[in-house]
Amino acid sequence: MKVLIFFLLTLSFGIHAQVDRDSELFKTLQQKDSLIFKRGFNHCELEVFIDFIAEDLEFYHDKAGITNNKAAFVKQFKNGICGNPDFSARRELIQGSLEVYPLYDNGNLYGALQKGIHKFYAKPKDKPEITGSTARFTHLWLLLEGEWILKRVLSYNHLIK
Repeated sequence: MKVLIFFLLTLSFGIHAQVDRDSELFKTLQQKDSLIFKRGFNHCELEVFIDFIAEDLEFYHDKAGITNNKAAFVKQFKNGICGNPDFSARRELIQGSLEVYPLYDNGNLYGALQKGIHKFYAKPKDKPEITGSTARFTHLWLLLEGEWILKRVLSYNHLIK
């Protein structure tokens, strides 16, 4: 009986599906994704996205483990993909894979889940680019004082073909 009551109560909250790709929310988080990866990851321009990373960021990676805060993330970023002059990396979002799901609290937008699939490439110095893994990601964004802040990252299902 308790399960039935819980189920009926949750129906009253409404169902929120993925937002339309033309919506402001989708476009805003798509732009944030672009800053993190096209500018940050691909060109080591950390300054373009550092301000919207939460201080208590949690990054869960199925191959590289857990990163527990912004400072550790920045250090890994600078010393990892951006710290080797003989190597560069590139990330490419798989066209059409990006999805955004709004999160509400009593009808008020407080966050969003962003998920998608991306492909990675490696470029050793003076050598051709190599296709790396394809992986899935899920980002938890929170809307804090009118700003979208990246709070949690899941990077998983890294497959090398």
